[in-house]
Amino acid sequence: MSVLGVCLALLSAPAEVVFVPAQRFTLAWTHSIEKTRWEEDYTVDLDAGTPRLRASSARVRGSGAGMEPPPDAVLRDGWYEYQAGQPLAPLRLTRSAFTPDYDWCAAAGCRPLAAWLPSDGGVTLLHACRDPAAR
Repeated sequence: MSVLGVCLALLSAPAEVVFVPAQRFTLAWTHSIEKTRWEEDYTVDLDAGTPRLRASSARVRGSGAGMEPPPDAVLRDGWYEYQAGQPLAPLRLTRSAFTPDYDWCAAAGCRPLAAWLPSDGGVTLLHACRDPAAR
């Protein structure tokens, strides 16, 4: 049986895929203008046999500059928290040399996304997948 996880690839080299085995993880980053931390929780599951990426919840410390929390967000301990849950198309993560990298957080702790896939200063694609090596 194949392992579920996330496939990462640079938009400039989409055929060079890095597989990260994870069914729950958090992507976190600091907003480039507001310098405010944003965290989004994701799950990878199967939907009719197809791997699906779902945003389950999110938190942001503050608001402004295009990062307003949705109307149903609850302010708790300085964080606006809200629920998601919808299946997602591949994420397009813009990674710039002028801002800190995304943090990938899982049960073992947080590490920069570059620990799995170095940035080329452009867009990184992230989507749910099965381990490509297990095919």
